[in-house]
Amino acid sequence: MRIIPAIDLKDGKCVRLFKGNFAQTTEYSSDPAEIGRRFSALAVDDLHIVDLDGARSGTQRNAEIVTEIARESGLCVQLGGGIRDRASVAHWLAHGVTRCVVGSVAINEPGRVKEWIAEFGGDAVVLALDVKIDGAGTPVLTTHGWTEDSGVSLWDCLDTFSDAGAIHVLCTDVSRDGAMSGPNFRLYAEILQRYHALQLQASGGVRNMDDLEMLRELGLPAAITGRALLDGEITETEIAAFRQSA
Repeated sequence: MRIIPAIDLKDGKCVRLFKGNFAQTTEYSSDPAEIGRRFSALAVDDLHIVDLDGARSGTQRNAEIVTEIARESGLCVQLGGGIRDRASVAHWLAHGVTRCVVGSVAINEPGRVKEWIAEFGGDAVVLALDVKIDGAGTPVLTTHGWTEDSGVSLWDCLDTFSDAGAIHVLCTDVSRDGAMSGPNFRLYAEILQRYHALQLQASGGVRNMDDLEMLRELGLPAAITGRALLDGEITETEIAAFRQSA
């Protein structure tokens, strides 16, 4: 299982949100590029960057920082937040980003995203499907930086893309993100049971190496972690040992 460090950008700074709430923000660094350099020294191959300003407004305000991190890190960078048209996908794929992460547009205009997958290839696009679990236990997708409920279930969305060549899916239980409460293991197990071929990325709630070990035991291809790394709950030595034991 690949460990993917995460950098969330807001107002030019590296931050973490609590359960997707923009009003509950923890600032970690005013120099996100330095965080990128720190993560590039880990035993990892990938880096996940989210432009939170872009996710909320649709306008990417941290493009220069993203470009700098992608240029310097030497990692395979996947970028999300405000990528909602073909031009943005083409731009970032030509400027150091390996995979473009798309969320709201995949839910609201799936036909457009299918066109991007057909044009750029399944490996160039990551479907970011952020969910809240409703009273009946159904994962329902949220959009626009987790601020709006779509009324679409995760299962309906995955069914839509299952035959369109989608390879990578990043799924976040918003209630777990930044909360250090542990991943939603049951949700990820059900996704893998239903969709065997997906390269699923778990996101939200990773607290420590025990959580990553559990995700690996479930068969997750990849897991994203941000706060646990920034807080030092997961160390460079632990990540190296995790990779060696694969």
